[in-house]
Amino acid sequence: MAESSFAVNQRTKVLRLGKRGHYDRETVYDIVDSALFCYVAYVMDGQPFVLPTLHARIDDTILLHGHGTNRTLLHVGSGEPVCIAMTHTDGIVVARSIFNHSINYRSATLYGKGRLLTDPAEKMDALFRFSEKMLPGRWDEVRQMTDQEFKATAIIAVDIEDASAKIREGMPKDEPEDISWPTWAGVIPIETSFGAPVSEESVPEGMHLRPEILTYLAEQFLPDAD
Repeated sequence: MAESSFAVNQRTKVLRLGKRGHYDRETVYDIVDSALFCYVAYVMDGQPFVLPTLHARIDDTILLHGHGTNRTLLHVGSGEPVCIAMTHTDGIVVARSIFNHSINYRSATLYGKGRLLTDPAEKMDALFRFSEKMLPGRWDEVRQMTDQEFKATAIIAVDIEDASAKIREGMPKDEPEDISWPTWAGVIPIETSFGAPVSEESVPEGMHLRPEILTYLAEQFLPDAD
């Protein structure tokens, strides 16, 4: 059974404003699971790269997917170390001094090594989990993958070795002597929403996306959704 928190070590410890650091799995994985996509950072031949991509999670493993010739996936799947990050921006923090302006955010940083999934059943299960994370129930509504499509898709599993989260919330932290400065201070919330679905032109009249999908998306990916 996994520990409830990740170890605090040299690569996970939050050094700047350490009180914002969180190492418990619940906090880290809440940020991971509510992110639509992540950034995968790696080094190849001495050159740093960062790739934005979709992700899913199974316990302490992050799943990445893409075309079988994708350079990032081939590199990560060979066992090279990677760093994966997700960030939610929740508000612009407006202070009475430029120095104390900030952003309210929730971020997670994960470290591990990847492996290419070659077992067909494990790979298919991973693809199903990608579908379920984004659009639950959609897997059974669409044409299933052909053998060619399945072979052309690569799935990388990154076993999470270390992870931490960093969160900034609340009002600006003005200096005591700045409180009387005659200007507005506070937080400008950043709100994200899903719009009404727009049908592709050949969709028959009267055919709609299941409404519970939008409910799920709001609950899964939007903070404090009702």
